[in-house]
Amino acid sequence: MSRVVIIGAGPGDPDLITVKGLRLLQEADVVLYTDSLVNDDLIARAKPGAEVLKSAGMELDEMVALMIGRVREGKLVARVHTGDPAVYGAIMEQMSQLKKAGVPVEIIPGVSSVFGAAAALQAELTIPDLTQTLILTRAEGRTPVPEAEQLRELAKHHCTLALYLSATLVKKVVGDLLEAGWSKDTPVAVVQKATWPDELIVRTTVENLEADMRSNGIRSHAMILAGWALDPHIHDKEYRSKLYDKSFTHRYRRGVKP
Repeated sequence: MSRVVIIGAGPGDPDLITVKGLRLLQEADVVLYTDSLVNDDLIARAKPGAEVLKSAGMELDEMVALMIGRVREGKLVARVHTGDPAVYGAIMEQMSQLKKAGVPVEIIPGVSSVFGAAAALQAELTIPDLTQTLILTRAEGRTPVPEAEQLRELAKHHCTLALYLSATLVKKVVGDLLEAGWSKDTPVAVVQKATWPDELIVRTTVENLEADMRSNGIRSHAMILAGWALDPHIHDKEYRSKLYDKSFTHRYRRGVKP
């Protein structure tokens, strides 16, 4: 059926697209992709003869008009986004115009960079008895953040934070975390280009975050993860879930009393 399929391409590694996402990419007549972020090796898997177009130099109306036109020609259009389209994907404004034009839209989720970064760090972001909450947010830059969602307010929860699109705003990030009562030695991990061949991992602390990012030249394509779940020595500590505790009873297993 002719339609627009918005596909999450994952964080970088072309093998981290979903099976469904890859199948639709390979079936598409037209592939419109975010060339500044999506791996060209993935787009090379499009079917022979597909019309492949780069979106980085396009503005919204131009991009949407192209998709509408191709669908009305009876074509399947794959709109390929980095990561997962639902998180900072800028899909709402595309979908709004597509729906007004009566164009069917389907969304295929993808692996967000936060999970690509966590995998690179071999980190669990929700550690029992330490933190059970993960906040996905960004520092306020050119794109405003609602007052109730300012980083200094969210950080007061003292849970794990995942900061998108904030690599050029680390001075503000550090200030907000300290204002929220975070200790200077709180662990922070920065993953630049998670899952790409040139992935870079920097482990640091709140106090040293700005200097360490500057010394490593990190100003873009970076996920900042902060909180005690990122402690590089977490594996040596005694935090354990109840799920596999031999004394814990659940639906599938009766616990054994000590």
